[in-house]
Amino acid sequence: MDRARTCQGTLSGRLRLAREQAGLSQGQVARMLGLHRPSVSEIEAGRRKVSADELVALARIYGVSAGWLAGEEDAADDETAARVKLAARGLASLKPEDLDKVIKLLTTLRDADAGGRGD
Repeated sequence: MDRARTCQGTLSGRLRLAREQAGLSQGQVARMLGLHRPSVSEIEAGRRKVSADELVALARIYGVSAGWLAGEEDAADDETAARVKLAARGLASLKPEDLDKVIKLLTTLRDADAGGRGD
């Protein structure tokens, strides 16, 4: 039972992350699937199970594998990539001068990390 709960939690979390990464609202996804928006909300909250057909459709919409959504594939690299894409989407909306500040901050963080490792 605990494993089933963990799998459901992984699925719901990855569904939300993938939707956000794709830049879609719950309403948009619901329309694509022929569902009502609260159904997508319930799926992402882990209160509604996803059929195999829905899982495949969601994977196609989000451009990820059904195995990754279900937690069957290694998450480390995929989740990092998803988080980077989500961050990039946010960065794209910044004013150029603010983007320059973020780039400078990232450079400072990277240099400080490299210095701490003795690279």
